[in-house]
Amino acid sequence: MPHPTIATTQAALAAGEVTTQQLVERYLAAIGEQRYLNIYVEVYADEALDQAREQDGRRRAGATLGRLAGVVISIKDVICYAGHGVSAGSAILEDFVSPYTATALQRLLDEDAIVIGRTNCDEFAMGSGNENSHYGPTRNAADPARVPGGSSGGAAVSVQAGTCLLAVGSSTGGSVRQPASFCGLYGFKPTYGRISRHGLIAYGSSFDQIGLLAHDPADIALGLEIMAGADNYDATAPNRPIPLYSKAKSEGPKRIAYFGDLLEGEGADPAIRTATRQAIEAYRAAGHKVESVTFDYFDYVVPTYYVLTTAEASSNLSRYDGMRYGYRSPDANTLEETYRMSRSEGFGTEVQRRILLGTFVLSSGYYDAFYGKAQRARRVIQDQLRRILVDYDFILMPVSPSLPWYVGEQLDDPVANYLADIYTVLANLAGLPAIAIPTGTAEGSHLPVGYQLMADLWCEKELLAFARYARYERSDAKSYG
Repeated sequence: MPHPTIATTQAALAAGEVTTQQLVERYLAAIGEQRYLNIYVEVYADEALDQAREQDGRRRAGATLGRLAGVVISIKDVICYAGHGVSAGSAILEDFVSPYTATALQRLLDEDAIVIGRTNCDEFAMGSGNENSHYGPTRNAADPARVPGGSSGGAAVSVQAGTCLLAVGSSTGGSVRQPASFCGLYGFKPTYGRISRHGLIAYGSSFDQIGLLAHDPADIALGLEIMAGADNYDATAPNRPIPLYSKAKSEGPKRIAYFGDLLEGEGADPAIRTATRQAIEAYRAAGHKVESVTFDYFDYVVPTYYVLTTAEASSNLSRYDGMRYGYRSPDANTLEETYRMSRSEGFGTEVQRRILLGTFVLSSGYYDAFYGKAQRARRVIQDQLRRILVDYDFILMPVSPSLPWYVGEQLDDPVANYLADIYTVLANLAGLPAIAIPTGTAEGSHLPVGYQLMADLWCEKELLAFARYARYERSDAKSYG
């Protein structure tokens, strides 16, 4: 049975087959039945029902409704929503209530989207399995013994488990695409700056970007069309034209590059390599030009990413000091104790680890050796990727080197968690748009699997149109040959 989409949901509402209140009630029931998955930090049940009844009343009165009327969404617990709690999965912000709404979220609300709750995530978006949360791990609906990916694991499972239509997540190094792939969804991050970061709790400010997860790339295209654009509160969101992503179509054969080295050796799980090869051959069979290319810097990708993001995290998280807002240790008696004890008690192990690493690489005597060198490496990586994209429309890659692992399996191995990002951090390092595309379940397994496509800067229109083609047309054996 196909998953509901924005188009099918709104058609059913227009035909009177269902009411918005009934839709919200169904989603709330699904949340209640699957509490064992630990998807939500907080559910806005009464508020969502009130908004649903209000929309139904306007519909009956013949009023004009927004483009997202009847669309129930979830928001990751790093997205600010005025009058609602936002904690970034951390004890240090457990009781914090946001005084304002993120620009991207406000644009969705202005089009009548209904927020059903905020979803669990790795603390301050630091993790690859959604196990580093103050609220405990979220579990994969395909196999509750396994992780859903991170850090937007709760966002992914909220769609996977049928508790909403569209999830708003965030990506610093792959935190939308990796959980999307682990949960059998489309997961999209735009070009850095396409969506305002105002109201997104910072991890690494030059990497962070709000993204979307859904069963249908058409839903993501509409969401991006509404959220994208300049914002006076965010200087990194430029005043560029916003294409009609929801109307775009993919025309003619495409040129697709892939890194052949990734499909050889022991770097990735055999099921991952098989799924990637199958995608390559399917595109070739449909008449697209698909060729292997070389990328010279894979050994430097993860070190570059973690040097830079931990440095930015060390700076960004210095504001949580027990003085202005957030957790303050009740046992501290001096100013120094307040700083030290509040941060030691409020931050989890992984966040403390990354703050310490970031502080080290920024310290006197090590800044040039680590941070400065990583910045130069970042530019080299971006330049080579963009040179490839001069000759190709997209780069096709695996999303993760592994299938979802068991909950707790990698908690004591931070390096394994860091290496889980090796294929996704490329897009974030270079600021490129990228989308995870599901292909079903892995060969010989019940676990979801997929691949990702990257495009050049500001080419979201082409990327999303091709993802829609891959979903709706390639399966019908449409050929450009």
